[in-house]
Amino acid sequence: MSESSRKVTCMIRDAQVEDAETILDLEKSVFSEREYFIALPEELEKTPIQKQRQWIRNILENEKETLIVAKEKGVVVGWIVFKSQEKKRLSHTGSITMLVSKNFRGMGIGEILLKALLSWAEKNPFVEKVSLGVFSNNHRAISLYKKMGFLEEGRKIKEFKLSEHEYIDDILMCKFV
Repeated sequence: MSESSRKVTCMIRDAQVEDAETILDLEKSVFSEREYFIALPEELEKTPIQKQRQWIRNILENEKETLIVAKEKGVVVGWIVFKSQEKKRLSHTGSITMLVSKNFRGMGIGEILLKALLSWAEKNPFVEKVSLGVFSNNHRAISLYKKMGFLEEGRKIKEFKLSEHEYIDDILMCKFV
């Protein structure tokens, strides 16, 4: 079975404080891949579970933010978060981050999470624009974002330095809801 034809049936729902441990486990796993994230694993602070729970509580208490998880057999295998802007002139916008477990990529989880987030954003009276940044070599993610109606609104040339002579652009994308 090809990767693109594999599908999985996950439970998609708003995150709960009780998801903190499996969310943290997923973050550690994805960051250890060292591929499409700004921070390297060794640069990430070791987040205690209490801090992760508080991060989730803060999002749940903010009507301008959301955290949605995909769970398979009780384990978080993907999540997407929308973080709002605090400045008044930016309060209509926010940015997303999405992580999907390596073993569950190519199964439609990213698309399902993104659809759930966009549905939430369309119903939220505070949100008009959803933004993100993506490594220019992350073709799978860029393809998904374009499929979901995101537009490239800018590019930061050589924004990320991978090695002495290797750079990656940061593509800035957005969707108005």
